[in-house]
Amino acid sequence: MNEQYLDSEVNEYIEIKSDKSDLESKWEMAIGLQQVDDLTPSEYMKNLVKLNIKNKILLDELENRLKKYYGDLNDSYNRDEYECDFVSLRIMQILQNDMFYLTIDFYKYIHYHLFKDVYKFAGKFREVNISKNEEILNGDTVVYCYFNRINDYLIYDFSEERKENYKKSSASDKIVGISNFTSCIWQVHPFMEGNTRTTAIFMIKCLKELGYNNINYYLFKENSKYFRNALVRSNYSNDEMDIKEDDSYLIKFYENLLLGKNNNLYSKDLIIKELF
Repeated sequence: MNEQYLDSEVNEYIEIKSDKSDLESKWEMAIGLQQVDDLTPSEYMKNLVKLNIKNKILLDELENRLKKYYGDLNDSYNRDEYECDFVSLRIMQILQNDMFYLTIDFYKYIHYHLFKDVYKFAGKFREVNISKNEEILNGDTVVYCYFNRINDYLIYDFSEERKENYKKSSASDKIVGISNFTSCIWQVHPFMEGNTRTTAIFMIKCLKELGYNNINYYLFKENSKYFRNALVRSNYSNDEMDIKEDDSYLIKFYENLLLGKNNNLYSKDLIIKELF
């Protein structure tokens, strides 16, 4: 397998230190997270982002210019760039405010706001069953929730999360709990598209609510596909081959994201070699 496919960017797995502003780091996360679906921004968007980082335009002005840019193209634009540009903008708008609710409705709201410019089904649960061929599984799929059980599963997951008392938990126990909740709601895969990006932004809002104010946003720029594939590994099992669900990769990611650890996030480690 070509390891380059798995990484947001190929790197030599060295610790990356950044002295960038909080705003620039958030933009790098917002755009870098689009790599889970191999999306990159337009050159026009890149220039708008630079202006916003330099405080020459606010997000409202950026949105107005972006809408005019695509409106002037009269539908003759790159659809992937369009999605990347608008979803990145919507991520920044969500991060700009402190609103958060640990509810299914807020989870749906995140999806709606991120994808309202892109999908007619934004904010709506899927009405069909799905499967996805995964590279790290040699084409096999995670077993996602049946569409008619989505609400039931999410009710259970959110109910269990509300029982968590993170104030009394150790740092390592918090990471395990956060990883488990992320894995559970992602496995439901309630939306037709955009589940990983929605879950990531929902969890960032959740983490801020829990008091994590020093989130390493840059990690999503470099390791967005690692994050998604770690979710795959945390939800994949194969009884015939004695392969168990493994959340250790997701835990490593969260340790780096929240605790400043420097675990090696190697994409090659995510491949289940027994399947090849």
